[in-house]
Amino acid sequence: MPFSSFGLSAPLVQAVAQFDEPTPVQLAAIPEVLSGSDLLVTAKTGSGKTTAFVLPILQRWLEALRTKPKRIHALILVPTRELAAQVREVVQEYAKDLPEKIKVVSAVGGVSINPQMMALRGGADIIVATPGRLLDLVDHNAVALDGVSSLVLDEADRMLDLGFADELSRILSLLPRERQNLLFSATFPSAVESIAQDLLHEPRRILIESEPEDVPDIVQRAIRVDTARRTPLLRHLIAEEGWERVLVFVAKKYAADHVADKLVRNGLEALSLHGDLSQGARSEVLRDFKNGEIQVLVATDLAARGLDIVRLPVVLNYDLPRSPSDYIHRIGRTGRAGEKGEAISFVTAESAAHFNLIEKRNELSLPREVIVGFEPTDPAPLKSSGTGGVKGRRKSKKDKLREAAAWAARNSAGPES
Repeated sequence: MPFSSFGLSAPLVQAVAQFDEPTPVQLAAIPEVLSGSDLLVTAKTGSGKTTAFVLPILQRWLEALRTKPKRIHALILVPTRELAAQVREVVQEYAKDLPEKIKVVSAVGGVSINPQMMALRGGADIIVATPGRLLDLVDHNAVALDGVSSLVLDEADRMLDLGFADELSRILSLLPRERQNLLFSATFPSAVESIAQDLLHEPRRILIESEPEDVPDIVQRAIRVDTARRTPLLRHLIAEEGWERVLVFVAKKYAADHVADKLVRNGLEALSLHGDLSQGARSEVLRDFKNGEIQVLVATDLAARGLDIVRLPVVLNYDLPRSPSDYIHRIGRTGRAGEKGEAISFVTAESAAHFNLIEKRNELSLPREVIVGFEPTDPAPLKSSGTGGVKGRRKSKKDKLREAAAWAARNSAGPES
């Protein structure tokens, strides 16, 4: 079924001509968005959700009555600056040949608010925003939300994970009652269910489950290594495996800078990506990595979701993710769009138990590799005796029950004769 069958304008159909056919989520969602229905979509990362809402929103904008100053036709809320930049790029790319020029404004934190306030003079057709910065603009009277026709919550689960519930509540209170609501999420925890019940009116529900043939072709590996030998092993693997590009995940901002600096000192093109960088610097780093100008990107979990890097061959967990579910989001940066990928995790003595949990939660069982010349020697951490060092030990429920039973037995026996 081609994109032309949806009744989209010719420029929009041409804009997606590079795709052979719509993905399952696009087939299901585009007609519903065009019809004006509220929509709740659950589909895995990389399934084509952005195109599923951008195309019909642009079509509806073409058909809408436009005024001056511009009133916001669509508000797209996203959890991170990186995802905002990507969504804005998609909107602008699909809209570039439309018969009328569309004004798309990105509103994100981490950069000066003044250019965004200037960009909103005269209104906007579509705003792509993170919740906190959008409210800053509202407080500065730079934007009014009472004319929004369509609201999109993209990666709703991630938005709630990042603590945006209160901001979302306030934004919803500023929107008109009559509007279309589109909620897209990779997972559907109870928090998303709750906001869906409050936000959506008689929604159409779309659940796209991964078919066996849709499962990304990712080879997963687990390599045992001492904590202090991880960076030398990373350099060794880059050289031996011939990786042209690799995305390396670390736990902390300091680690991102430290590992990238070590790689640079050893002659590799490497940069770090984390929340302390300015928006301009982050955009430049991502652009350089996507264009192949740097070989290694060392990132915190800031990059775990929402990034679409074409033909990324390798993802490496230098530090394991805190959450077992984040493991899937991390490795999902490779093996996209039918490409093969490789995901490697460094497993140290300290992180071995946590990796066991990651495997259990994700129904995995990976052999532990050892690379010649990097055989681990660190001892495993001592297991707790269960006493908590005796000091401050809290009695278990069983201990309390035993003590109560003993006390009752003593007192029921009566005084000694």
